[in-house]
Amino acid sequence: MKIKTLLDVSSKKDETVQYDTKLIKDLQKLPDFIVEKLKMWAKSVNALGIAKVRESKGFHDEPLKGTRKGQRSIRLNYYYRAIYVEDKKSIKIIVIEVNKHDY
Repeated sequence: MKIKTLLDVSSKKDETVQYDTKLIKDLQKLPDFIVEKLKMWAKSVNALGIAKVRESKGFHDEPLKGTRKGQRSIRLNYYYRAIYVEDKKSIKIIVIEVNKHDY
């Protein structure tokens, strides 16, 4: 899996939140306010740490089940969510997908 940091979020290689290269292209197709919400979450995680951000109920951070076991999601709004995985060995969070969520 190739990984890049999102240019508007950070140019540091040691940041906690990183993005799958496929996601970088997909972000261009999303509404601006969704991308801004993802950036806000990433800045919070980079500044405070994922454990502290999970305490905030605003993003509804939750583990996924079934074929997505091992992944987590956050809500960017009622319709969009971001899917990410944690690499605990290197303390990295890799956002792999942003999609519309079916309820």
